[in-house]
Amino acid sequence: MHGEYCVKNIGVGMASGDAYRAKALELLAHAETENDPLLRSGFENLAAAYLRLAEQAERNTKLTIEFELPDKDRADPKRKP
Repeated sequence: MHGEYCVKNIGVGMASGDAYRAKALELLAHAETENDPLLRSGFENLAAAYLRLAEQAERNTKLTIEFELPDKDRADPKRKP
């Protein structure tokens, strides 16, 4: 008997790229009102990171992973060959 097959759509239930983009815009708004150059730079860097997360979230919604689960007999570590 062959192992069972499992298909998982990774993107289901994950935050969409839009949620990350909204957070990036919020962080950029904070950066624009910040007088401290170090803090402004920090907000801008965080915004850039959230934009990268948005791109990755979009790629993840298109990702499907398929794999074969091992036979139950082979998966039991106590079983002797």
